[in-house]
Formats: sequence, structure tokens, C-alpha cells
Amino acid sequence: MNRSDGSELPPILGMLTDASVAKHIGRAVQTGQERPPQVALRRAAETLGAAQRWRTEPVRVLVDEAMRRFEGRRTAADGWFAPRLHATLRMTRAEAAGGRLWNFIAMVVAPDYVVWRHRGSDTDGAPGAATAARFCGPHYTQAFSRLWWAAELFRDGSDYRPTETACQVQDVLQTTMRLDVIDHRPTAQAILRVLERRLAAGVSRPGDQANALSAAVNAAGSTLVYDVLAPDRPADTDALQDWIDDAEDAAAAPWDRLPEGPQDGEVSRASIDALIPIFEQLLAEAPIRDRSARKGGVPDPRLPEGVSLTKPSDHL
Repeated sequence: MNRSDGSELPPILGMLTDASVAKHIGRAVQTGQERPPQVALRRAAETLGAAQRWRTEPVRVLVDEAMRRFEGRRTAADGWFAPRLHATLRMTRAEAAGGRLWNFIAMVVAPDYVVWRHRGSDTDGAPGAATAARFCGPHYTQAFSRLWWAAELFRDGSDYRPTETACQVQDVLQTTMRLDVIDHRPTAQAILRVLERRLAAGVSRPGDQANALSAAVNAAGSTLVYDVLAPDRPADTDALQDWIDDAEDAAAAPWDRLPEGPQDGEVSRASIDALIPIFEQLLAEAPIRDRSARKGGVPDPRLPEGVSLTKPSDHL
């Protein structure tokens, strides 16, 4: 398959180390004036297996459609792209946790998307650029990893609708996804329910609301034990593995309706309902800082603590 610029793509996805990528991320690549050196990168890459879920073409098709469909409104692409990327790249959290696959997609499969989605504004005649972390960075920053993890952390079993809500407020992806507590599924869903109410009410600066709520929930988590207040059901690891195995024969992710995720269990409604009033109170008492005045807001926890890598499904 070829990219939109006519260049040829490898048929199978691969993995690139951070060191292999770092030496090829320069200003010309970040602005889209040059493509990363494909021959050198493909030589440095480790090719994944021949399973259908590692095929390059479905990912590239989604990239092209996202850029076509959301031209002129780039941030809106996230809510469309995230669930479809997750449903296309079916894997365990352990497989998704390493950055090497995401490096390959950003540098070999779709560097044009990284620039299209994340380039900054032109300044003083100089073209805007996407930061290096969008090509090779932590899970909440890298252009493709952030979308896959948004779908993974905020889906409700097979239902990707909460992911669309999460992507409506960019600060959820930029700050809430960093938090230690967000791996607790009832906490993730309760945060979204509180934010949904604010969005429905037409609150101004929803991103500042998201940051205030996230900071308050994270801070309270040191004294309130959310998994005791709102127990989470164990995920059905067999169902997750079945969903991954079904990738061999699964149809492409639909464009005009949401795909279905793994049937590995919905979040307990009772647990979500137990947390919503607590989070409403935390937000009511939290200072809502204007973005222009905010100097920190949500603390920046260490990357590995933002997402649990010890789920039973990791070993499937």
C-alpha cells in the first residue's frame, strides 16, 4: 500500500527503539518539510509477526480518512480516531505499553499525520512544528499512543462512547491520563460523568474544570481508597483474548458508527454512582484556575505510574 504522497509502506508494522528515532527527528521532519529517512528506519526496525492485527494498511487507511474527514478541525479527529485505532490494533496493555510500536507508526507509517494533527502555528515566517514528543514520547503525549490509551482507559467494556467524551476535552488526554488513579475503571468513568454534566450545562473553560477535578481526585486518592469505596469487577481476560484472536477475520473498523471493543466486562454502575457525588463535591471545592494564570495544576506523576502494567491480561 502507498501513502497519500505516493510513497510505499511496509506491509507489516514494526518496532523502533527511541534511540533509532531520536537521531532522525529534526526541524524539517517536525514541520513536515521532509519525511523521516525511510530506508534507514526500516533497516533499524524489528518487524512484528504476520498476524492480521499487525498489518500496516488498516492503520494507514484510518489515518487518511481522519485527515480527510477532519480537515480544518484537527482536535475533533481524536474522538473519531481513538476508538477505531484501538479496535484495529487489538493487543494487551503489555504489548501497548512499550513505545517501540508507536515510534514505528509515527516515523514510518504516518509522520504526515503527526505533523497534520500536532503542528503549532507559524511564527515570524517559520512553519509550525510538531514537538519531538509527538513522534517519540510518553503514552499521554505521543500522537498515536495517546489515542490508543484513551480508548483503553476510558472505554466501558465494549462501549467506546466514554472515549468520545474523554476526547472532547483535550485536558483529559493531556492531564487526567497521567494520574495514578485513572487505571481504576470506576474512577475513570465517574470523572467522565461529572465532566459530561459540565459540558451539557455549557460551562466555560471545560479544560480548566477537567484539570481541577483531576487534581482534586488525585490528591484525595491519597486518603480515600477508591477501590474500596467503588470496587471494580475483574476483567474477563478470556474475552479479551478472544477479541484479539478475532482480528484474524474481523472486518475493518466502521467509519460512521462506533466499533465494538472487547466484551471483557462493563464497569459496575453502583461503583460509578458511589463516586460521582464524591467527585462532584471535590470539584465544587477545588479552585478553578484560568489557563492563562495556571502555573502547574495537575502534578506530573512518573510515567510508569500513570497506567498499571500488571493486569492479568498483560500475560495473554
